[in-house]
Amino acid sequence: MVTLALLDPQTHTPQKQWRFENSTVIRVGRAPDNDVVIEDPVVSREHLELRASGGESWQLISSGSNGTFVNGVLVFLTAIRDGDSIQLARGGPLLKFRLDGYQFGAKPPDPLAPAAKKPASRAQGGKKRGGRGINVPIKGEPDHLTPGGEPDGENLEPPCTHGNNPPGNLFCENCGEPIFVLRTIRQYQVLQTLGQGGMGTTYLACVAQSSGSKPYKVLALKEMNADMTRIPKAQELFEREARVLQTLNHPGIPMFFDYFVDDGKKYLAMEAIHGQDLERRVLQRGPVPVPQAIEWMIQTCEVLDYLHNLSPPLVHRDIKPANLLLRHRDNRVVAIDFGAVKEIGTPLGTRSGAPDYTAPEQNRGEPIAQSDLYGVGATLIFLLTGESPQKFLELKSEGYRFNLDRDPRIPPELRFCLDKATAYSPSLRYQTASELARALADCLD
Repeated sequence: MVTLALLDPQTHTPQKQWRFENSTVIRVGRAPDNDVVIEDPVVSREHLELRASGGESWQLISSGSNGTFVNGVLVFLTAIRDGDSIQLARGGPLLKFRLDGYQFGAKPPDPLAPAAKKPASRAQGGKKRGGRGINVPIKGEPDHLTPGGEPDGENLEPPCTHGNNPPGNLFCENCGEPIFVLRTIRQYQVLQTLGQGGMGTTYLACVAQSSGSKPYKVLALKEMNADMTRIPKAQELFEREARVLQTLNHPGIPMFFDYFVDDGKKYLAMEAIHGQDLERRVLQRGPVPVPQAIEWMIQTCEVLDYLHNLSPPLVHRDIKPANLLLRHRDNRVVAIDFGAVKEIGTPLGTRSGAPDYTAPEQNRGEPIAQSDLYGVGATLIFLLTGESPQKFLELKSEGYRFNLDRDPRIPPELRFCLDKATAYSPSLRYQTASELARALADCLD
């Protein structure tokens, strides 16, 4: 077992701990999909990895832009031993690495003391509530929660300590309650922070439910950042995402649950998608094989076909790898970030979307359905090459076009499909998402 403890910079006492019983790779960084998330600006998004190298041996591999120091020495690749101190950047957060299930602050057992009886759980005599059914990694789980006091009488059961739960559990296998709650917002209990952007912070949260097989529903709770509440455009985008999601029903779109204002802050509760966005997938693993990349873009076209055929039709306006989540349970694409969605035919608005993936007419504030198809084509270029689509832009007589002629990673028939999907003029592109999906499917044959 490996224990990592985040130490107080002054007293070097543990502030937070993580335990890993069977892990062979432990990732540490600022990004929310790390095993240990350290939200500090000097910490890189993927700062370091700890890798088991046989027996009790571990290696540290640093990729932090501000450096990693083991026992005060700058390292890039080194063996890591029991008791070593790991500092993420000079003067940055300090971690202590321990082996063999060491628990910081735990008192050694008294060999002469009688064995303590295991506290009766709230679920004793009946079915266990909760359990490992939630397949979402937890960050910041404390090693031990002290019970809130002794029972007042012989017939009262002591509070559950949430002990003996496997690492990664969100809910106690004994009592079914959340093991660790960061804060409570109305009826929602925040379990961990999933990510933070310019517009808002997204949490993994749960809410009690009276029906269903589990006592809690797990969801994503998006909180609008305080500084954004003073910007009218930001408020408009946040509220628009809530309004749009409330009207949508498609397996490739997160389900809407709730929208409310609490203490002056806006909140959006929606389905939690356990997965990884396509941008991070490529950055971590490299280019995607052609058949798999095509399949994911066909799934994206299915979502767009649904949006474009609503009444009134909707255009997403921000199709890019970072807004396409790959759901782990079925390896299917889910489109996210509906703040930029707009009805086709509404008055012209401001520019939206990422420059690498935005169609020329959308850059002029004139998005249409074919603008989303341009985003699919540009996203497919990124998936196949692992590089920004802008690298392939060339100025031609009709405007800027992607030149993929000399890239051996893209078959000729797929190259033709990409050229048409990203044509400068919308009239020269595929006219519907289903048409583009059929063309992509033909490339598989």
